[in-house]
Amino acid sequence: MGFSQALSGLNAAATNLEVIGNNIANSQTVGFKGGRTLFSDVFAEANTALGTRVSAVLQDFTTGTLESTGRNLDLAISGEGFFRFVQNDQVVFSRNGQLTIDSDGFFTNAQGAKLTGFPAGGAGGAPIELQLGSGGLAARATTTVGMAVNLDARAAAVDRLVVPFDAADETTYSYSHNATIYDSQGNSHSSTLYFTKTADNAWEVRMSRGTEVAPETGTLTFDTNGILVGTAGLGSFTYTPGGGVSNLDLSLDLAGASQFATDFDPNAVDQDGYTSGNLVGVLIDDNGNIIGNYSNQQTQILGTILLAKFTSPEGLRPIGDNAWTETGGSGQPLLGLAGTGVLGSLEAGVVENSNVDLTKELVNLIIAQRNYQANAQTIKVQDEVLQAAVNL
Repeated sequence: MGFSQALSGLNAAATNLEVIGNNIANSQTVGFKGGRTLFSDVFAEANTALGTRVSAVLQDFTTGTLESTGRNLDLAISGEGFFRFVQNDQVVFSRNGQLTIDSDGFFTNAQGAKLTGFPAGGAGGAPIELQLGSGGLAARATTTVGMAVNLDARAAAVDRLVVPFDAADETTYSYSHNATIYDSQGNSHSSTLYFTKTADNAWEVRMSRGTEVAPETGTLTFDTNGILVGTAGLGSFTYTPGGGVSNLDLSLDLAGASQFATDFDPNAVDQDGYTSGNLVGVLIDDNGNIIGNYSNQQTQILGTILLAKFTSPEGLRPIGDNAWTETGGSGQPLLGLAGTGVLGSLEAGVVENSNVDLTKELVNLIIAQRNYQANAQTIKVQDEVLQAAVNL
C-alpha cells in the first residue's frame, strides 16, 4: 500500500510545484492573482490512510500594489471590483485595465476584448460596449452670460431723465465690457455690456446686439455695504445675429456683482455657448467617466465604465489572459459604478501589479521541492523493502 500513498503524494506535490511555478512566472503580470494549493487526506472505509489529494487550487484576490504609469488609458481598481469585457460574444472579467482604443473607437485590452459600461446619462441601464463616436461636438448657442464684476461705488450717477443712453458717447454710461457669445451655428459674436450708475446703490445694465443696443434694461441694487441685494430684468435680453440665424434669448448672471470703492473690475466673464469642435483627447476620472476633450476647449462625458463584484470571486473560472468567467460557485455579478458600494474606485494612469510575493513563493518552492523529494524517497524505500522480501 505504501506505493499508492507515495504516488498520491508525488502527484499532489507535482501539482503544488506547478501552481508555485505559475505564480513565480506571473510575478510581473499586471492584474495577476496568485494561486494556492489545498490538500486533503484520503481514507478507505476501513480507516486506512490512502495518501493525499489536491482538493482545490484557490486564487488569492487580494489587491496587488498599484504602480503609476502616467498613461491615462491604464486603469486600476482600488477595491474588490472587476472590469467587464466582451470577447468573442462572451462576457469575461479582469483586473487588468491596460486599455487601447481600436480603429473603430472601442476601448479594448491586449486580447481585443471590448470594455463595457453605460452610455452617457444612462447609468443603471443595460451595459454596452464603450465606443467613441465618430462625430464631433455640435455648436451650442449662448443662453447665459455671467460676470463677477465690481462696480466702483465712487462713480458719479447719471440722470437718465437728463442724459439718454448713447453707446457712442462714453459720458452717458459708467463702464462697458465686451463678451463673446455664439449663435446656433457656432459663429462668434461680440456683445458689449454697459453699466450705468443711476442713483446711490442703483445701476442700470444694457447689452448690445451687434450694431444696436437691446432696448431691454436690467437693474442691480446694492445695500449700503456694497452687497448685491436685488436684480431685475436680467433674463430678457435678445441678440440678433443676422445671416439667417435665430435670435438669441440671453440672460445675464451677475449674482457675483459687488459695489465697493475700488476700480471697475470685470472678472470671471463666462458664457455657456461654444462653436463646434473635434475630439482631440480622452481622459478617465476616478468615477469611471470617459471624458472627451474637444478642439473648442469643451469637455463632454461620453460614457461610464462599469465594475462588477462577485459574492465569491474564488468561484470564478480562469480562462487565461488574466480573465475569468462567472460560474455557479461565483454567483452572478453585481454591476455598478466605480466609487459606489463595495465595487471600489478607479485610478487612471495606474496599473495593479501581480499580488504574488516573489520572496514568499521562492521559499514555498523549496518546501514543495522537499515534499516532492520526500515522496519520491518513500517510493524508493518501499521498492527496497519489496526487493528484500523477494530475495528472502
